[in-house]
Amino acid sequence: MVELSKATVVNCPQCGEVIVWSQSSKFRPFCSERCKLLDLGQWANGTYRIPEEEPSSLDEHQED
Repeated sequence: MVELSKATVVNCPQCGEVIVWSQSSKFRPFCSERCKLLDLGQWANGTYRIPEEEPSSLDEHQED
């Protein structure tokens, strides 16, 4: 018999509630559908953004 180690717990990225990371956590990494949808809305509204990298001066010269 294999003994399982402690369950992994994470904080919901939206509200910070501690949740167990497992197959039974339907909305992981979020604690609920509400938090999942709030996060999605923030992406849709542009609240979250992935920053663009500015081209280095070397890259600019190679395009010419």
